[in-house]
Amino acid sequence: MSSTPPKPSRLAPYKEALAALSQRTRTPLPSLAVSFAILHELTAILPLVGFFYGARALGVGEGLVRAVAQPRGIVSGQDEGASTQYLSRFRDTWAGQRFKEWMVEGEMRAERVGRRYGWFGFEKGSKVDGGSLESRSAEAEAALVSGRIAGDVANAVVAYALTKAFLPVRIGLSLYLSPALSRGVLQPIGSAFARLFRR
Repeated sequence: MSSTPPKPSRLAPYKEALAALSQRTRTPLPSLAVSFAILHELTAILPLVGFFYGARALGVGEGLVRAVAQPRGIVSGQDEGASTQYLSRFRDTWAGQRFKEWMVEGEMRAERVGRRYGWFGFEKGSKVDGGSLESRSAEAEAALVSGRIAGDVANAVVAYALTKAFLPVRIGLSLYLSPALSRGVLQPIGSAFARLFRR
């Protein structure tokens, strides 16, 4: 009787890569994973807040939402100039479509956070109208295209989309800084706790 060898896990290549990184940087794997998670969240929260207040200070949130979300052929009271033609071409690209998807996601998240905490002009604790995720997504896209998104909601939408666009940079930065955070912060804290409980 021959037994079939066990099927390798889908995570096996990642485990090997992480083990190699841990070995190369002389950092324990659990500490490396925790430091990556902390840095990944920080590189999401800090740019989100920075982009929000930057869009708010510069007053560009509504304009960017209108420019990216506006359907082709609709020009808002201005002649078809070079910038309008460029934006029209950008909207038709994969990147433009992806950015629009992120803006729809951002509008849904801004509404959820706004209703929960009473931000962006929403009443605190108010409930989102019932419906499936697809129907709420369609409503968010309709609001985006119609130009009904304004003020801080538009700034939040732009900040969310820009933060999503910077995901590759955020991951690279988190990977690069993880060993240093692990060795400089997490390992000393871990050894201080170990000494405290050894006594």
